[in-house]
Amino acid sequence: MTSDNAAFEGTFKEMFRRHAAGVAIITVNYNGTPYGFTATSVASLSARPPRFTFNMARSSSSWPAIANTTHIGVHMLGLENQELADRFARTKNRFEGDHWELGPHEVPILKDVAGWLIGKIQMRLSFENNAVVVVEVVEGQVGEDGTPLLYHSGAYSQPVPLDYEI
Repeated sequence: MTSDNAAFEGTFKEMFRRHAAGVAIITVNYNGTPYGFTATSVASLSARPPRFTFNMARSSSSWPAIANTTHIGVHMLGLENQELADRFARTKNRFEGDHWELGPHEVPILKDVAGWLIGKIQMRLSFENNAVVVVEVVEGQVGEDGTPLLYHSGAYSQPVPLDYEI
């Protein structure tokens, strides 16, 4: 990092702490072992064909699985899934229990989430120690509608309705 970039590192971190993001969990089955992690970088890329992207550190313990498999799952989380988000962000026992099952293409599917998609990885773009992954959707299911789980200022949150209607 150059000295110019270093001067803005604190500003960058603070700005993205203020940027509320939806919380998702990425899952993958690699050589019969389930992997997964909490992500706030999931974004829609296109509707036709349906594609999404996510970013991750290549130093992540899940990177070898993402780098060497073809299908992954993304699970959108609701407010009631905060404990699940914590489990996949902070613990190693992410798949102990009955909160998941193998789904299409042998991808781990989490139960009782706002919805899930299974996709085929189309591209992995590595940049320094990070990667952008592009995924084309091949399966999916929408769960119960509810309040989305957000991540903002280093904590989980929920949206608050405005005082007026559009």
